[in-house]
Amino acid sequence: MKKWLSGIILLLLVLTLAACGQTDDKATEGKEENKEAKTEEVLKIGAIPDQNAAFLQTGMDAVAKQLSEDTGMKVEFVPSVDYAALVTGFQRGEIHLAWFGGLTSVQARNLVPEAESIVQRPRDAEFKSVFITQEGSGINTLADVKGKSFTFGSESSTSGHLMPRYFLTEEGIDPNTDFNGKPNFSGSHDTTYKLIESGSFQAGALNISVWEAAVKEGKVDTNKVKVFYTTPDYYDYNWTINSNVEEVFGKGSKQKIKDALLSMPGESTEIADLFQTDKFIETKNDNYEKIETVAKELEIIK
Repeated sequence: MKKWLSGIILLLLVLTLAACGQTDDKATEGKEENKEAKTEEVLKIGAIPDQNAAFLQTGMDAVAKQLSEDTGMKVEFVPSVDYAALVTGFQRGEIHLAWFGGLTSVQARNLVPEAESIVQRPRDAEFKSVFITQEGSGINTLADVKGKSFTFGSESSTSGHLMPRYFLTEEGIDPNTDFNGKPNFSGSHDTTYKLIESGSFQAGALNISVWEAAVKEGKVDTNKVKVFYTTPDYYDYNWTINSNVEEVFGKGSKQKIKDALLSMPGESTEIADLFQTDKFIETKNDNYEKIETVAKELEIIK
């Protein structure tokens, strides 16, 4: 009898331990799955906020979607409050891929030396800025802006500040002393043409692609506002990839991302509309040496 009871107790103990083992296995499995889900990396992309925020969001969300489809990575667009915030996010490694202007790409690469400018639009190899004024203002040349009120775009903008300032100084105009008051910084290109249209400032400078898009879409009244000077060309916007990408996403991920960018805009009207282009081409860091030289001459970067 004792042997029989002992056998039953032993059997029950074995079954209990087996059940516990299965439960522990399932719990461990669940934890491992959750761990994998939590640690799956997201490719975070950014862009300088040089245009209307909603328009930028729509276009960059489309970029994120196409990048995700083409690379198999999870991709997310992270908006930035200003140009400096994007550069800081890139420096910290929080932004893996950024659509910079020429100046911000140089600033970012100075802070992250192994970062690379990899892709641009064809027009970015010969980009221009336009100077605008109200019709009837009497401003027809760069020399005419002396003594007038003036607005740049963002202080960190290549086409809305750096290069317009450079061409003004080449003309013998010191923006710090030769305007009617200190120059204004509007923060974005679309705000610049609105300020001129409203008469808040007598002249201003912005990037040519935003101006042309605004004219085409009827966002600016050309009966009120005119271009009085177009600058010589220079290299500007580009996609810059962070030096931590291969470490975070694996070997070959940089090329995979580059190939995906070069395939855009594809069928996406949102991407084509945002970037005002039907294709992207390769670029390299050396193309932005003039931007860096000018920025140092003007003491915008050290």
